[in-house]
This record gives sequence, C-alpha cells and structure tokens, in this order.
Amino acid sequence: MNDRTQELLYRNLQEVFGEGDATRRRAAIEELYTEDCALYVPPGVFVGHDALDKFAGDLRATHPHFAYAPHGEPKSLHNAGLLAWGSGPRGEAPEYAGWDVVIVRDGKIAVLYVFLDSNPA
Repeated sequence: MNDRTQELLYRNLQEVFGEGDATRRRAAIEELYTEDCALYVPPGVFVGHDALDKFAGDLRATHPHFAYAPHGEPKSLHNAGLLAWGSGPRGEAPEYAGWDVVIVRDGKIAVLYVFLDSNPA
C-alpha cells in the first residue's frame, strides 16, 4: 500500500491539480480517486468526481502557467499519505505551498485534505 499511496500523491499533484487539459485531468480523477471521494480545502468540502474536477479546473484556470513541485519525499503510513509541495511559475520560487494528506481505499484516493502554508519558501 505504501508504494501505491506515494504514487497517488505524486500523480495527483501533477495529473489532477497540475493538469491544464480538462480531458486528461478527468481521466486521472477517474483513475486515481474513488467515486465518492471527498476533497477538504480552505474554501469548503467537495464530494465526488464532478465536484473535484470542477474545483481543480477552476483552480488551474486562475494560474495556468504555474507548476506544482513536491518538496521532499512523500510519507505513507497504513492507508494514509502526506506530501509537501509548492506552486509557482515554472523555474521560479513557489508563490504558495502546502501539504496534501490522503486517505486511500482500495488503491484509490478516498479523501484528500489540502493544508496551505502561509510561508511558501
């Protein structure tokens, strides 16, 4: 499970939140997330593929030129995982950062908590 959890963390960062193409993003969501997934972010809670897809697409549209980069190695324990990341213009210092915490069920992300860091450096 640990290798799969780490894979999910990396792929979610790039293929869901870092993906600008709506068709590829939706395919990744369907592959990586349970149908009843829940996303917990500062603006609220979003449940299901459609809600996650809309949130990720809307977020991506606010800064389409930003790239997401992991900060360090992901950590996993049983059915949970943690990955620190930063986001900003490609090749520049991150403008914002945070942590993704996932709960995995049946090899897919069932819950994603996104914690934002006020100090991206």
